[in-house]
Amino acid sequence: MSTIKTTTLGLSLAALLGACSSTPVTPPPVQTAAVAPKPAPTPPAPPPAATPRSMPTSTVATVTLPAYLDPKSDIYSGRSVYFDFDAALLKPEFSSLAERQGKYLAANPQLVVRVEGNTDERGSAEYNLALGQKRAEAVSKALKIYGVKDSQLNVVSWGKEKPKAQGHDESAWAQNRRADIVYPPK
Repeated sequence: MSTIKTTTLGLSLAALLGACSSTPVTPPPVQTAAVAPKPAPTPPAPPPAATPRSMPTSTVATVTLPAYLDPKSDIYSGRSVYFDFDAALLKPEFSSLAERQGKYLAANPQLVVRVEGNTDERGSAEYNLALGQKRAEAVSKALKIYGVKDSQLNVVSWGKEKPKAQGHDESAWAQNRRADIVYPPK
């Protein structure tokens, strides 16, 4: 075993002395080679001729809404006529609405509308039903001036049962004193 120790110790000393050598190490000489010039780049090849592709056809149908279903239309948005307290006479500011609606209905004789008369909460149920009926009939008569047929109109009174605005002041009452032109849902 001492031979192994002696051999190992000897080899370690030899390695240590070899590492501490004072002989300078010179790097190998750099070889330079003549650099050949790069060849000029070749222009890219033109893309292959594009074959015309046909546009896919749409399977979505274009739907045109009738004016009474189109939220951007005056026929859709202007359907309520407002009245003064205890009155069933059309105010002059609603004559253009009656004309617009009347001409539209006359041009579309297949349409049947309901004219609904409404009142505010003041007054008895019987009185309000009668007043609502008079308001609906006043609007119905105005529509007939422009060619709307009797068969296109259904007149009904809701009295105070279908208020547009909740409240117990003049602002709410003014919104509830009205007649509405109601078109079919489709």
